[in-house]
Amino acid sequence: MPREEYQVPSGSTGGATRMTMNPAETNYSMVYRCGDCGGAVTLAKDALVACPHCAGRVLYKERTKRMVQFEAR
Repeated sequence: MPREEYQVPSGSTGGATRMTMNPAETNYSMVYRCGDCGGAVTLAKDALVACPHCAGRVLYKERTKRMVQFEAR
């Protein structure tokens, strides 16, 4: 990705992948995309891996919006 196309992420999470970290609440949750219907699915740590909209069992984690750069040697 050329540098001109890169957009600096704002301070908000933007709904991509979110992890709630409240010290009083120890339940973590992640946002995934359903492979069948494309809906957003929020799963807790011990939740059943299934889409509540279509009961699809294939969920994808969204890619990060951060720029990732590797140094080749």
